[in-house]
Amino acid sequence: MRCITTTDARKNIAAIMTEVSMRNIAVAIGRRNRPDVLVIKYPDMYNAALSPELNFQANNPALDFLKDEPELYTLSDLKKRYV
Repeated sequence: MRCITTTDARKNIAAIMTEVSMRNIAVAIGRRNRPDVLVIKYPDMYNAALSPELNFQANNPALDFLKDEPELYTLSDLKKRYV
């Protein structure tokens, strides 16, 4: 992740937005080499019933490794335990 200054962000906002959305990377914007904000891609699959925070976590690429994990519990197992 790279950190850019607010001046550079103001001058190049269109290029930053394109880079973040096309390459799916995060860009930090800050002052004095300290990040203040983070620009991240908006989730492709947005569920209006969930909060923005949950939408971002549900679509976080850091959790993609879980998609390859086997299912350990069936729906009936979960219902027995939690309902």
